[in-house]
Amino acid sequence: MNLAIDRAAQLINAKANYVRGGMEGYAVLALIDENGSPTASTLTIARADGINWLTFCTSPDANKTKRAAKNAKASVCLASSEYNITLVGKIEIVTDPEAKKASWCEPMNDGAHWTSPDDPNFTVLRFTTERYSLFFADEYAEAAGTL
Repeated sequence: MNLAIDRAAQLINAKANYVRGGMEGYAVLALIDENGSPTASTLTIARADGINWLTFCTSPDANKTKRAAKNAKASVCLASSEYNITLVGKIEIVTDPEAKKASWCEPMNDGAHWTSPDDPNFTVLRFTTERYSLFFADEYAEAAGTL
């Protein structure tokens, strides 16, 4: 497999699953709003399979959930001074209870947002990558393609 894809997958997976008991794996999720304009939100990555797919947890009344319901086009970006990982694809609202449980992490049960994966205010958005653009500063290497 492509070394850049492997490297991007490692970075994403290291930020997913509420690593180290905290919410450290931030990504920017861009969606299309009701006026046809792009909007961006910073979210924690709940789960991921490298660059293939990522899940984010939110609430059913959040703007990002409403936007995902109206337009499935989405992009995810993770960036630092060392790398830029941009993914373009589709977003969906997960309704399957087992899939929602798979995105649940115990640190989410902090009482501030949700009580369990069955909480009616717990919503999972699943992003699936169709194409990618990757840059790594240390090697000044770029890669782009489709999955």
